[in-house]
Amino acid sequence: MITAQATVATFDPDTGVGTVLLDDGRSESFDGAAFAAGGLRLLRLGQRVRLEYADGRVVRVTIATLP
Repeated sequence: MITAQATVATFDPDTGVGTVLLDDGRSESFDGAAFAAGGLRLLRLGQRVRLEYADGRVVRVTIATLP
């Protein structure tokens, strides 16, 4: 599985939808399913996260310091 680290740019706690800024400057979106798959309850703007990709899309979002 491909992973990348990023910084939270936007997050809607009602839907679990958000965007992150990747370390190379690109913006990436994630949907509520990817957020739910990470087992998280909330993200803060500026928080570091790890994205996991499958088939070219984000499938899981976790806190960068967690395994």
